[in-house]
Amino acid sequence: MSTAGPALLAALAASIALIIFLCGRFKLHPFLAIVLSTYAFGMMAMGIGAATGADERFVDNLGTTIAEGFGTILASIGLVILFGTIIGKVLERTGAAVTLAEAVLKVVGKRHPALAMSLIGWVVSIPVFCDSGYVVLSPLQRSIARKTGKNPVVLGTALATGLYASHTFVPPTPGPIAAAGNVGIGSDGLIWVILFSIPVSLVAALAGLAWALRRTGNLESKLPDAHQTFEEYKAQFDRLPSLSRALTPILLPIVLMAVGSVAAFPSGDGTLVDGAFGSLLKDLGNPVNALLIGVLLALALLPSKLDAKALTTWVAEGLVDAAPILVITGAGGAFGAVIKGTPIADYIATLIGDGSAVSGVTALLVLFALAALLKTAQGSSTAALIITSTLAQPLLPALGLDGNLGSIPIGQVMAVMAIGAGAMVVSHVNDSYFWVVSQFSGMDVKTAYRAQTAATLVQGLSALVVVLVMGALLL
Repeated sequence: MSTAGPALLAALAASIALIIFLCGRFKLHPFLAIVLSTYAFGMMAMGIGAATGADERFVDNLGTTIAEGFGTILASIGLVILFGTIIGKVLERTGAAVTLAEAVLKVVGKRHPALAMSLIGWVVSIPVFCDSGYVVLSPLQRSIARKTGKNPVVLGTALATGLYASHTFVPPTPGPIAAAGNVGIGSDGLIWVILFSIPVSLVAALAGLAWALRRTGNLESKLPDAHQTFEEYKAQFDRLPSLSRALTPILLPIVLMAVGSVAAFPSGDGTLVDGAFGSLLKDLGNPVNALLIGVLLALALLPSKLDAKALTTWVAEGLVDAAPILVITGAGGAFGAVIKGTPIADYIATLIGDGSAVSGVTALLVLFALAALLKTAQGSSTAALIITSTLAQPLLPALGLDGNLGSIPIGQVMAVMAIGAGAMVVSHVNDSYFWVVSQFSGMDVKTAYRAQTAATLVQGLSALVVVLVMGALLL
């Protein structure tokens, strides 16, 4: 092991570098980049095992290990990702996202337009992808800019960072769901990811808002005056759903998951709620079941005159949006399975020794840095979340991030939060969201770097501070 350990660590570093190189230099899809790097690491590991005379072959049957790792992670998280994506697509297409935006605007008031845009973005991006959310809400941002005389760059940056914060942290957004599954958080633990992600993501959103207000007021937008107003955009929908109907597909699944987790709390020789009623609450709180209920409630938003063909098209669009995330998640699961097939985690544990060097809070910094490196190099926050969580899972015990706080898998939850913070740093020209924000806000590339890119750096670092404080108190 002493001979194989350094070589395995070098092989893992090389495989991560290969992912970054293939995505960055050749613009290869992350799915193929991860698969190729997985095979590269597996073959290097087998060669290292043979060269060092290991008692057992590292990664026995590489193809089978990869296939099993791919299937196992999708079996645990695939339907959750699909259901969450479909909910978001229906909310977008029915105008429910517009209803949510108007509700936040009424609460905050038009005297604080930047704060309103930030909070609107944060709320809407919990179920809706941030790219889609920005497109949907950009007419509102432009309309408010004209009504209030506020700089469109300020409002655009506030909206973009609000969307980005919940997109990176808060389930049922697929990226955080996939990361939670990758680090081994079961269905009964997903609610803790949601509860911890809310304060972390709100701090990130407010940090982005502060940057927008203080650092972008002198930047110029090239938006023409002829853009569609929010009122004109609203007119595309025959009838917007009420606020209660728009919120229910999001809130009810979260409530069901929370109630199911409470019911499953250990109590005496059983759980807090036993018997048939307890079993019912736990079943309803399973994320797959809870989000399926959310899908059905979202479908209830559909106008009565909508034909089946339109509904099928919307669902198909949701499935198309989910497909890249599913395959990247599966590829990440395969990579993790190959890593688990080697003794690299044991070697890292020997390097850490008594845990004084890289453990707990320090380990959170390591996960943050790795996610930030992957995000900056290849552009996708979702891919950074998935890849980093895949690499982290077999190493969590060695990093001191496998502990529980009562029934809360606190080490794994903190790992997801640290990875999410890193996956925000930074959005620039290799990120599709950068171009959505810049084009719909009338920013040139230089302006977008000073506004959007710099803001995402501030957001990631602010979120990291919160995560490290939580880690110091709870780990």
